[in-house]
Amino acid sequence: MAQGNNSIKKVLTVAFALCLVCSIIVSTAAVALRSKQELNQELDRKTNILAVADLYQPGMSVQDEFSRAVTPRVVELETGEYTDAVDPSTFDGFEAAKDPAQSRTLSGERDIAGISRQEQYSTVYLVGDVENPEQIILPIRGQGLWGLMRGYLSIQGDGNTINGITFYSHSETPGLGGEVDNPRWKAKWEGKEAYESADATDPTIALVKGGASEPTEVDALSGATLTSRGVTNLVQFWLGQEGFAPYLARFRSGGEGGDAAQASTDDAASTSDASEGA
Repeated sequence: MAQGNNSIKKVLTVAFALCLVCSIIVSTAAVALRSKQELNQELDRKTNILAVADLYQPGMSVQDEFSRAVTPRVVELETGEYTDAVDPSTFDGFEAAKDPAQSRTLSGERDIAGISRQEQYSTVYLVGDVENPEQIILPIRGQGLWGLMRGYLSIQGDGNTINGITFYSHSETPGLGGEVDNPRWKAKWEGKEAYESADATDPTIALVKGGASEPTEVDALSGATLTSRGVTNLVQFWLGQEGFAPYLARFRSGGEGGDAAQASTDDAASTSDASEGA
């Protein structure tokens, strides 16, 4: 009798039933917690954006501060123009890059960041006045030593001066490349210049060994040559012609961007027409 209760058939039946029950529990929990997970991811994203803009304070209401101080806008990377083609509050450029209909393939010298595919649109975050922002926060990503690094770069309203940088996702070696998380190293970026001049078309900001001596240089990470190279490549990519250079050019050339620049052009045209009419 005891041997019958321990038969292979009964053991397999119990094991299958146990697996089925466990899978149902896990699936139910995943569905039930999905909305909370998405909310936490959204909160983490907004916290990182506020942090790179030097607006985050422990204990603050992230949602309230983000709504008060930051305005998301979607930019078409090729033209550098704002677009209403997608909703900035829900659009995810990283996910869009995986969709061939919303992205393009990159290779060779066009892909110094090693991302393989690039989205057509990207969300930027404007701090202060939308027409003349104090800061422009750009999403950045690229390959480090062990995998993809994702973060944000904050540029002041002049379209050139760097306010801060942060990486919220990476797999770099702790104590070496992992120092991209070190506040002391991130502080070295403040006040650095992305471009040599207002009319420059290519960024020159780079990590250098032996001590940065130029406005476009940042101290490299000690003992992490490949990670430092990866940071240089990804920053230069997203500040270059393949990235946000066409968008930032409007700020560097006139000190104003987007709608404000267009409004100034329209006002000038209206004044000219009025003068000719007189």
